[in-house]
Amino acid sequence: MEPVEIGLWVSGGMLIMVLLGMRVAFAAGLAGFVGITWVFWDKYNYASEKFVFWNERREILDGALGKAMQIAGSVPQSKVSAQVLSLIPVFILIGYLAYHAKLTTALFEAAKRWVAWVPGGLAVSTVFATAGFAAVSGASVATAAVFARIAIPEMLKVGYNKQFAAGVVAAGGTLASLIPPSAILVIYAIIVEQDVGKLLLAGFIPGLFSAVVYAVLIIGIAIAFKAVGPPVSGFTWRQRFESLPPALPIVAVVVIIIFFVYNPFGDAWGTPTEGGAIGAFIVFLMALYRGMSFGQLKDALLDTAKLTVMIFTIIWGVLIYVRFLGFAKLPDAFSDWIINLDMSPMLILIFILLAYAVLGMFMDAIGMLLLTLPITYPAVMALNGGIEVTAADSTFGMSGTMCGIWFGILVVKMAEFCLITPPIGLNCFVVAGVRDDLSVQDVFKGVTPFFIADGLTIALLVAFPAIVLWLPGLAS
Repeated sequence: MEPVEIGLWVSGGMLIMVLLGMRVAFAAGLAGFVGITWVFWDKYNYASEKFVFWNERREILDGALGKAMQIAGSVPQSKVSAQVLSLIPVFILIGYLAYHAKLTTALFEAAKRWVAWVPGGLAVSTVFATAGFAAVSGASVATAAVFARIAIPEMLKVGYNKQFAAGVVAAGGTLASLIPPSAILVIYAIIVEQDVGKLLLAGFIPGLFSAVVYAVLIIGIAIAFKAVGPPVSGFTWRQRFESLPPALPIVAVVVIIIFFVYNPFGDAWGTPTEGGAIGAFIVFLMALYRGMSFGQLKDALLDTAKLTVMIFTIIWGVLIYVRFLGFAKLPDAFSDWIINLDMSPMLILIFILLAYAVLGMFMDAIGMLLLTLPITYPAVMALNGGIEVTAADSTFGMSGTMCGIWFGILVVKMAEFCLITPPIGLNCFVVAGVRDDLSVQDVFKGVTPFFIADGLTIALLVAFPAIVLWLPGLAS
């Protein structure tokens, strides 16, 4: 059997395991292990008539199993020990410490005092506050959980529709996937071997752009249906300015990370990991200043460890599967097939993004990207003309490096979209889990209008790549 055929059979089996409910980490790891064993078993021609004795067949099987165990034991460790992956626990820790430092409450209060007067103002405040919190938290789920406790009660108090309020929080939480520090952007960079700093820079403008699109949608809905989200007024200018200082640590962390990734006035101050660590230290000092107890610090560390272990476990399992794909030559075969399709490259790219939307209905965002990128990334690079192509010779009008960054933002935005789509929409389950007065169905109904906003945002990012590439282009 050809390696590509083995790759298709094993990948199909892995998808069945995932759809049946097996965790992505274990399904990918098991599929990768079985696939590597199968490839090496087939390589030594097990089916050949010259191997007629059981002991000879057993010797070949033992050799294939030994090779698979060697790869399964060494590849994950060698990849996960990369320094850049230390960004993930650092970014997650910043988010949990910011919560205990009450920065989330300060952000929401500031946003409320400044923009609550517009139609749907508290909902708009929630979106901007989640965007601000996303700048210090790399976890969408954590953002949704925090603001479900803070923002929903405030909206319900002034008469907001509860489904709409829940949908705003669930959708706003997705912004943490794009706005740095973002754990999922780091994971993308590791898998496709892209520059982490440029990817983090590339996420800023699309993330803020998504927040603005959400805000415009909310205002439009509130104008059309006045009972959905009434405005809130009565704040003086003095109260507005008084709300700004408690939220300033967020600005400090964002500035530090930007200058460590890209210093517009000279050389970068250091690595993104160092910037994240200093940002975490600043938020830690602020949390202590605002009365964080030892128990809260312990909870923050434990929650960070739990989420980090979950993410790293997925990475370990998927890396075994990725190595199997290399042996099976499936990415090369898929790239060749994509290039030879009688369709425009842009249309093919759109179909790839639509496939992510469908996959996201059944898989979590991180697992989906880890499983698909080893196949889709080489295909998109091939569509553009290859990794080394210049902008002048490319299909999409950008160099290979910039195409990798652009595609990364697109697929991470698709991952955001998948966080609110039924039946898996993780953010919706989190919001419903935090609020006893909300069912999952309520949250899914409330989040439906935001599908339109996300669709519009993705279309604009595809049509106008400069939205993504302008900032990282400055750092080139």
